[in-house]
Amino acid sequence: MEPNPQESVYTESSVQEHKVDVNVEQPGAIAPFSSSKPTSDQPLQELLQPVLDSLSKLPGIISGFYYEYQSVLILIGLVVGGGISVYLTLAILDAINDIPLLAPIFELVGVGYTIWFIARYLWKAESRKELGEEFNSLKDQLLGKES
Repeated sequence: MEPNPQESVYTESSVQEHKVDVNVEQPGAIAPFSSSKPTSDQPLQELLQPVLDSLSKLPGIISGFYYEYQSVLILIGLVVGGGISVYLTLAILDAINDIPLLAPIFELVGVGYTIWFIARYLWKAESRKELGEEFNSLKDQLLGKES
């Protein structure tokens, strides 16, 4: 078996070359430009110029606003971020509670921990006193000791 080479057909075409002379000594010789003649775009330019001037001042206005109200903007950002975090946490907990048998297990764990806490710290007077001392110690560590 011999390989069958594909035959290609090339056609020659005659190309005519045209010589064009360009005069580069005088600017505007190819396409004359005259700025004194009013164009149809000039009224549009007059209307757009104040808008473009205002838009060019916009970054300075925004940066000035940011530096003037920086603490307020940070507070608003933190509040919005906290709200989003709470929303996402509640959505995740709702999704976990939709899993069968997990919600009752969490409820049993919560009831068991509550019973343990009451028995350990709130049942007897001496354990209530111990809890109060631990609470005051933690408060002094976090807030500083009052003199």
